[in-house]
Amino acid sequence: MDTTTASVVTPPPAPGIGHFIAQSDAVGHTLLVLLVGMSIASWAIIVAKGVAQALRARRSRAFLDQFWNASTLDEVRAELQTHGARDPFSHLSAHALHAQAHHARHGAAKLAEAGSASEFITRTIKKVLDEETTRLEAGLTTLATVGATAPFVGLFGTVWGVYHALLAIGSGGAGSLDQVAGPVGEALIMTGIGLAVAIPAVVAYNAFTRGNRVLTGRLDAFAFELHSFLTMGEALGADTQSPARQTPPALRPVAAGHVA
Repeated sequence: MDTTTASVVTPPPAPGIGHFIAQSDAVGHTLLVLLVGMSIASWAIIVAKGVAQALRARRSRAFLDQFWNASTLDEVRAELQTHGARDPFSHLSAHALHAQAHHARHGAAKLAEAGSASEFITRTIKKVLDEETTRLEAGLTTLATVGATAPFVGLFGTVWGVYHALLAIGSGGAGSLDQVAGPVGEALIMTGIGLAVAIPAVVAYNAFTRGNRVLTGRLDAFAFELHSFLTMGEALGADTQSPARQTPPALRPVAAGHVA
């Protein structure tokens, strides 16, 4: 009696991201790790800056409400001494008030304090505005870099994967559609990963940039009025003392280098 031995044919692995990663070489793995690292860095910045922006907006509203409802600058000083400067507006106010008091007590004792009280306060306000601008822009360069380069990193991974897939198909002597479409389709995964990394970074960068631009404009207007309070004893406009005021009047934003 003849015995027939049936050979068991193992089906090829199903195409997908797992199979693509398993078949990738060192270059493909390096590109994938790079994209994952870029994604982690961008999302860490997005979450940190999002939370900071929300806290900054809430604290700024609270301080401006207290500032415009205060009857004298002494009340503002007391508030700052009690709770400290926790937002850009209170930070600017604290330094400007300190500069006024320091110049009144000591005058122009050092080169850094040269000039009149108005000039000394102006220089202090400019320094604080520059500090706040630098703080607001922290992390945006990373988001911009991720948004600009992640698609190209993914595209390079796709090109590299397609190249090796075609070499493997050519060396095997098979050129049917199913044997070509699988490896090429897997290689396109890298482009998709690159786009998935870049899109959130670009959206967040644009949102944070707009928020910073609006805040900087409001801070410039507030700095202009604060300087007027400290040097002339009054703010511009007759309605600045209104208890209902919570934000500065609609002034044309003053650049940080032209606060006077």
